[in-house]
Amino acid sequence: MVEIKYSRFLSIAAALFLIGFTFFVMKELQLILLPLFLAIIITFLFTPFYEWMLKKKIPGWLGIVIVLLCIILISNISSVFVFTSINSFTSQMPKYETKFVAYYGEIITTLKNYGINTESIQESIKFENILKEGTITTLITDLVSSVAGIFGHFIMILIYIIFLLSEWRNIRVRIRKAYSPERAAQIADILDDIFKDVREYIVYKTLINLSHAIIATIIFWIFGVDFAIVWGLLTFFMTYIPNIGAFVSTLLPFLTALIQYDNIIVPIILLIVLVVVGMVIGNLIEPKILGDALNLSPILILFSLIFWGYVWGIVGMLLCVPIMSMIKIILSKFPTTKPIAILMSYNITRK
Repeated sequence: MVEIKYSRFLSIAAALFLIGFTFFVMKELQLILLPLFLAIIITFLFTPFYEWMLKKKIPGWLGIVIVLLCIILISNISSVFVFTSINSFTSQMPKYETKFVAYYGEIITTLKNYGINTESIQESIKFENILKEGTITTLITDLVSSVAGIFGHFIMILIYIIFLLSEWRNIRVRIRKAYSPERAAQIADILDDIFKDVREYIVYKTLINLSHAIIATIIFWIFGVDFAIVWGLLTFFMTYIPNIGAFVSTLLPFLTALIQYDNIIVPIILLIVLVVVGMVIGNLIEPKILGDALNLSPILILFSLIFWGYVWGIVGMLLCVPIMSMIKIILSKFPTTKPIAILMSYNITRK
C-alpha cells in the first residue's frame, strides 16, 4: 500500500516537473520555437500544393523552391498592405485626435448638465495630455516594431519550411524500415489521419478567416470607413482568437466610424452588420466545416489564451487555438490519450 502511494507520488511529481520544465523551455527558447510553430502551420497550409506538384512529376527540390517563392510573394504583398495602411493611419491621426478630444469634451459637458461630478473622470483620464505626449504615435511605432519583429524571423521560418518539406516524403520510408510491415502500416495510417485532420483544420480555418476578412473589408468600403484594409487584416488575424478576437475586430472599426461620421446611425448599422456576419460565420459556417476540431472547451480556450499569451505574447494568443486543436486531434487518435481529448471538448455528443 505504501509502495503504491509512493509510486503515485513519484508519478505526480514527475508530471509536474515535466510541465514546469516544458514551460521553462518554451519561454526561454521562444526565438527558436515560435518560428518553428509558424513554419509547421505554414507547411501544413502548403503541403496540398506541394503534394500536387509531386503527383505531376515535378522534382521535390523544384516544388520546395516554388512553395518558397509563393510564400515570399504573399509575405511581400501582405507587408506592403500593412505598412502602407499604417502610414496612412499615422498621417490621418491628427484629424482623429481633434475629433476624439471634441467628443470627449461633449461627453463631459453632457455629464455635467445631468449634475454628475466629472472631476474624478477628468483627473484620471486626461486625453488631451495623452495625445499631446504622442502616446498614440508611440503605440503605432510599437505595433510596427512588433510586425517587423515577426518578419525578422522570416529567414528562420523559411529554413524550417525547407527541412519540413524535405522530410515530408521520407517519413513513410523510415517507418517501413524501423518496424514490421503490419506495425509500419498501422503507424503510417495513424500518422496519415493526424496529418490529414490537422492539415484540414489549418487550411479550412485560414480560408474561413480569409473569407471573413474579405467580407468585412468589402463592408468597410461600402460604408466608407477609413483604413478598411487595416481593419480587414485585423479581422483575419484576430478571428484566430475566439470571442476576444471577434470583439476587438468589431469594436475598433465601430469606434473609427463613430469618430468619422457626424451621426450615430451609420456606425450603429455598421456594428449590426459586422455582428451578424460574425455570428453567421462563427456559429453556423465554422462548426459545419471544421466539425470536431473546433469543439474545444471554453475554459480550456481561456486558460490557453492566458498561457500562450504569457509564453509567446500576442503571436501566442493568435496560435493558441490552432495549437490546442492540433494537440486535441493527435490525442484523439490513440486509445490511451483519447479520454484527455474528450475532456478538452465542449460538446461531447458532437460527431
